[in-house]
Amino acid sequence: MDEQSLLRTLTKVVTTLTAHEIPFTVSGGCAVYARGGPPSDHDVDLFLKEEDVPAATEALVAEGMRAEDPPEDWLSKVWDGDVLVDLIFRPNYRPVTDETLARAEMMRVGSTMAPVMNGTDIMVDKLLVLDAHRCDFAPLLHIARDLREQVDWERVAKETAESPYAQAFLTLLDSLSVADLGGAP
Repeated sequence: MDEQSLLRTLTKVVTTLTAHEIPFTVSGGCAVYARGGPPSDHDVDLFLKEEDVPAATEALVAEGMRAEDPPEDWLSKVWDGDVLVDLIFRPNYRPVTDETLARAEMMRVGSTMAPVMNGTDIMVDKLLVLDAHRCDFAPLLHIARDLREQVDWERVAKETAESPYAQAFLTLLDSLSVADLGGAP
């Protein structure tokens, strides 16, 4: 997927949800991009509270998007042509809360202003996805380097402490002086 198509869809989604006063935050690759990281090439991810998903889906469908009923129980999907939009309400089995949304910052993403997930929440989310089947540190290392000054690494270590994969990645970041964790995540 090309960057311009993703940004056009993101603008359409942001405009629609804002007009309907549905709280959300840009997450995933688009949030990384907004914060100075590599551009997303996959889809548009948004975090919103579970109770707001039906209204968000209805508003986006009214703007010409197509809803999909995914098998996953933690997100909904809509399509803007060939561009997938994930409406995520329980990332990594942790509910999106008012506090999650309140930590977002208004930032420019492409041609629009939108609430964008903060760097710490981005890294927590990215690290909690790691497991035995998804353990490629290379893209995460690039993101961590690009966002390092926007991240509270101690909070990341605390919130990912249950994951041995996250701890291994944080040890790598500490060893490379990307994150200062005092040698022990």
